[in-house]
Formats: sequence, structure tokens, C-alpha cells
Amino acid sequence: MKTSTQTLCTSVLPSHAQAQPEAQSASWPRLLGCSVRAALLVMAVSGIAYPLLTTGVAQALFPHAANGSLIEREGRIVGSALIGQQFNGPQYFHGRPSATVAPDPNQEGANIAAPYNAGLSGASNQGATHKDLSEVVAQRVAQYRSDNGLAADLVVPVDAVTASASGLDPHISVANAQLQLARVAQARQLPQAKLQELLARATEQRSLGLLGEPRVNVLQLNLALDALQPATGAVKE
Repeated sequence: MKTSTQTLCTSVLPSHAQAQPEAQSASWPRLLGCSVRAALLVMAVSGIAYPLLTTGVAQALFPHAANGSLIEREGRIVGSALIGQQFNGPQYFHGRPSATVAPDPNQEGANIAAPYNAGLSGASNQGATHKDLSEVVAQRVAQYRSDNGLAADLVVPVDAVTASASGLDPHISVANAQLQLARVAQARQLPQAKLQELLARATEQRSLGLLGEPRVNVLQLNLALDALQPATGAVKE
């Protein structure tokens, strides 16, 4: 009896042991199929359905912002309310400095200054104690006072002499705009009171009444200036 039992066990166990690898090998196609179906489902939801939904909602509720907050004049796109532009000359309000650069066409691997270059935004990465930054800010302070006919000891708004982290900030502080107002009024032969009204209308208040500070979008203010009185000469870059 003992011999027959041992024979039965030895005849059954090998066949059962051989069935396990076969079952495991048979499960791989099912596992692969489940993985592919799950990946396709995730791609369909997160890569197609969700972007289409958010795009549709944005276009329906916030079409101007969803399309880049573009500014048009006479059917032509002149810029974006989110990206500053470089203005020169006394006829315009000037934005804050920009530290953006662009590749030097005359020297491979080198860069040249390119204010408000939206294709390569960034800052100088120089800290407050950096010698070069201190010298540049001192030069900007002197130039700002000279351009606007200010006293040598007048405190200059920090946004007038320092660049933003992106180099594309479209806004300046109200204090900065106020100090430039007399220069612009004189250059355009307009009453300062008229520019004060224009500046008041162009001033944006704190977001949600809490975030940030009152600010002025330089591009929109200068466009309003040109609508009031077109400037002569190419003074914008």
C-alpha cells in the first residue's frame, strides 16, 4: 500500500509542476493586452479628451486670455498685454529694464543684449551684492534722473532700474509712470492733466482686490497715447 501511494504521488506531482509554467506563460498575453488597453485609455482621457475640454471651456469663458491676450490696432496685432516691449524716446513711457539676450550673429556661442526677447526670457541671475549689478543699477538710476529731469537725490522706483525675473514684465509701478509723465507731456506738447487722466484710466488695480500692487501696462498706455496724438519719429524697437 505504501508503495502504491508513493507511486501515485510521484506520477501526479510532476504533471502539476509542469502546469504552472504553462499557466504563467498563458497569462502574459492577457497582461500585455490589459496594459495596452489601459495605456490607450489614459492617452485618450489625458491626451485628447481633457485638453479638448479645457480648451473649449477657456475659449467659451475667457477667449481673449486663452488666445494670448493679443492687442490689435486697425486689424493688425501689435503685441500682447502679457509681454512688454522696448520703448525709447521722450514721447513714450518707458518700461522696466530687460536683461534678455539673443545669439550673437557675428560670434558663435556668444550672446548680445536683446531687451524683451520673448523667445529667450530670463534674468541676469546676479544677486543684490553682485558688483556688476550694483554698477548697472547705479548707471540706470543716473540715466533715469537725467531723462526725466529729476533731482540728483530723488528716490527712484526700484522697477525703473531693475529687470524682472522673466525680462518680459509688461507693467511698471504707478510711481514710475508718474515720474515720467512730465517728460512725455512736454515731448508731446500735451497738458499734464490730460496725461493724468490717461494714466488713471490705464492703471490696473490689485488682482481680486488683494494680490499685487496697482500697476500700469506700458504698451497699452503708449497705444492710448498714440490714439490721442500720434507720435512722430521711430522711437519704438
